[in-house]
Amino acid sequence: MGHIIAIDGPAGAGKSTIARRVAARLGYTYIDTGAMYRAVALWASRLKIGDSDALRLSHLAEAAEIDLDSSGRVILNGEDVSDAIRTPEISSAASKVAAIGAVRSALVLKQQQMGAVRNVVMEGRDIGTVVFPEARVKIFLDADPAERVRRRSSDQPEVAAAELAAQIAERDTRDRERAESPLMQAPDAVYLNSTGLTKDQVEEEILRVVRARISNGKES
Repeated sequence: MGHIIAIDGPAGAGKSTIARRVAARLGYTYIDTGAMYRAVALWASRLKIGDSDALRLSHLAEAAEIDLDSSGRVILNGEDVSDAIRTPEISSAASKVAAIGAVRSALVLKQQQMGAVRNVVMEGRDIGTVVFPEARVKIFLDADPAERVRRRSSDQPEVAAAELAAQIAERDTRDRERAESPLMQAPDAVYLNSTGLTKDQVEEEILRVVRARISNGKES
């Protein structure tokens, strides 16, 4: 198994940006697990499968051929869906799809297969607790609610801040209270609140943890 750096945290905490930067610095592969759930949600939407149809959704998750390349593109069944999965509608659907146990099991297996053959920086909601509990480095990246809304607003300026705040609050509740792999900090994860920090500062803090954990020979 390669070296695994697990970055978990709530929506809007900046996981994707930081994980991509850390991966680039280390020469690791960046894996956005949220994009995998979005890809399944997109496929389900195209097939008119409801987000509560657990059986059909689990079959889609098992059958989906998902590839995440080094440039950040998301390939679903041979099609580049990088832009298509980033709409608010697919984001909301992905959160509901991710709450289905059989879907998570199917995608967790795919994620573990990715980490078995290469060094990765993997970010999501349950990487350090479920996908790779033995990860060398675990980070729980957080930010204050207002900061998370501000960051989402910069990415989605067309959406009102109040609406984004409501979406994030709903997502938080769903992620933390779902029965399957709820969002939580692993006991051995380093907690990092990025509020008020620049991207460079967050990146350097995570790299400091990486250097300390790996140089000390720690496996968790």
